[in-house]
Amino acid sequence: MPKTEHIGLTSHQVQNFIDDGFVKIENAFSTHLAKQCRDELWADIGLSPDEPENWIQPVVRVGFKASPPFVEAANTPILHKAYDQLVGDRGWLAPKGVGTFPIRFPSPESPGDDGWHVDMSFGDDNPDFMEWRANVKSSGRALLMLFLFSDVGPDDAPTKIRKGSHATIARELLPYGDAGATLRQISANGYASTEDCEVGLATGAAGTVYLCHPFLVHAAQPHRGKQPRFMAQPPLLPRGEFDPLLAPSPVQVAIRRACGLTP
Repeated sequence: MPKTEHIGLTSHQVQNFIDDGFVKIENAFSTHLAKQCRDELWADIGLSPDEPENWIQPVVRVGFKASPPFVEAANTPILHKAYDQLVGDRGWLAPKGVGTFPIRFPSPESPGDDGWHVDMSFGDDNPDFMEWRANVKSSGRALLMLFLFSDVGPDDAPTKIRKGSHATIARELLPYGDAGATLRQISANGYASTEDCEVGLATGAAGTVYLCHPFLVHAAQPHRGKQPRFMAQPPLLPRGEFDPLLAPSPVQVAIRRACGLTP
């Protein structure tokens, strides 16, 4: 592995994050770690990679995983450097685990959870998840992250991403101020304002991580491949609110540019 000081996103990658709302990092953690994590997840769900006749449900969910392989996968030098570059130097909390895991299996059935959406960042103590909230400062969430623990090709239910949709959502959140908007409010039009965005697919080899802007509109899709897809979608938590005395991070730059607050 290269020395930590030489690890990092290129300026082109950072600009792509600002423009498109995400960056793909290959080999963010090792295939060995990915297999260790898959083995744990197979054990958790009581299924086997060698018994496909038992893969009955299109999606099986596993919650937060905090065992050593998952903690290590989320805290590699490559990822720590990228967190710094996108969120601000130590403006984030080191992940203490990874989750949740929507494990998707080949199935002709609809998974029932494949609508376009934005992940909310706070207010999740409300039992009605449609009342969970996000605000233009992205309080409570520094990044949306997609960790691929298995190889994911175009047929393997890769997450769909609307490129540049984070800018539209930033503008829509601006009038709600610090209190933010609920999921019910922000999704009222079915995200029609982002339907013209180009759609990308979160494909890659096991060990790939997509670091996404918190406002990125994304969606699941049915699995039409042959092997189950193991992916986690944890947040990167911020250390605190954005500090206006510091230079804006790429996450903030994207928000400010979308809202017309910076050239």
